Amino acid sequence: MKKLYLIFSFMLFASVMQAQEQIRVWKEGESKRFTTSEILFSEDGETFSVADSTYECIQIDSITVVHTVSVTFAGDTAYVDLGHTPNVTYTVEGAHVNIISTNTKSELEFVLQGESTQGSLVYEGALKCKFYLNGLNLTSDEGAAIDIQCGKRVDLILNPGTENFLVDAPGGEQKAALYCKGHLEVSGSGSLTVSGNTKHAIATKEYLQIKKSTGSITVNKAVSDGMHIGQYFLMDGGTLDISGQGGEGVQVEIKTLDDDVTPDPDKEDNGMMFINGGTLNITAKAVTTKAIKAPVDLIITGGTLDIYASGAGSKGISVDQDMLVNQDSNITTITIHATGGVYEDENEDDSFCYGLKIKGNLTVTAGRLFVSQRNYGSKGGKVGGTCIKSAEASVSVSGLTWQTQ
Repeated sequence: MKKLYLIFSFMLFASVMQAQEQIRVWKEGESKRFTTSEILFSEDGETFSVADSTYECIQIDSITVVHTVSVTFAGDTAYVDLGHTPNVTYTVEGAHVNIISTNTKSELEFVLQGESTQGSLVYEGALKCKFYLNGLNLTSDEGAAIDIQCGKRVDLILNPGTENFLVDAPGGEQKAALYCKGHLEVSGSGSLTVSGNTKHAIATKEYLQIKKSTGSITVNKAVSDGMHIGQYFLMDGGTLDISGQGGEGVQVEIKTLDDDVTPDPDKEDNGMMFINGGTLNITAKAVTTKAIKAPVDLIITGGTLDIYASGAGSKGISVDQDMLVNQDSNITTITIHATGGVYEDENEDDSFCYGLKIKGNLTVTAGRLFVSQRNYGSKGGKVGGTCIKSAEASVSVSGLTWQTQ
């Protein structure tokens, strides 16, 4: 019965789908993606081949359709191809595209490509989805470049070999040039450059994850934060370059209850930052800004961090609770240059530039942590709690008293 059902399903796909439509074949909880034109059945119907894979019909869990919507920007206009995607509508005004999905069952994917200096994309939907950036160069003259109004998990894939650029309009009400209401997970070996002309460059209401497969993300301008993230930040790989921001480089915001004060206990790792690999190059050039700002704990277990705190009263890494430096599967190297000097305000005490400012404890069990400082107003580190290091760790931070474990 299962075999007959699968054969019938494939026949149905062949009758209603274009030759290059996508499907996922699920087996033992995992899936592979193919085009329908690649399917070839055996004569007895017991097996089928797709690309280089052969499946026994009896062993397949299910087959799902991958619905793909393509959006191509072309100067002062844009073109949308829905394919056979159900329950999706769109409007286009000039090169401004608004897509609304009421789909709650089928997997949705969007391919964004082309170029416009007066375009944007707004997406509204209730189901997790994927956005592929396929050589997109998009500057908006009205609000955000990309505004994803979806509170679920959103995959942002930088297609291999592509360069992608996003710029928002100045003077708007948008939160960022690239905004996601949900959980944003970035992957793909391409590159993305973002400029924020109104507020942040990249902002998410929920967590942001940069996966191992990610190529490079560059923020070259932000009126406020380079990256402003709700819930938590997780970096497993890729290269992140942030400069030209007026606020923090990377800042996490604690998700609260309706009183806007009490941390939401249902939000996993609320206010945390995790760096497990990759390369971060961040400059805090504006006065009193922080390259990295963690409202709870910062845990670094791999990766290369090169941070410049060059603004008066700026901080390289600022953590409101504890900071842990270790190294797991990746080598950990943290280099901070504190050169900003004192920020003087007649209404406040002098504010020094610190490479590290940790309100809780600082623990370094492995890896390398080096902070250099220059000028009278620049200092290595200030830690409110205890500083602990292991014999395996290499640490050089002036102004701190260490306990060796």
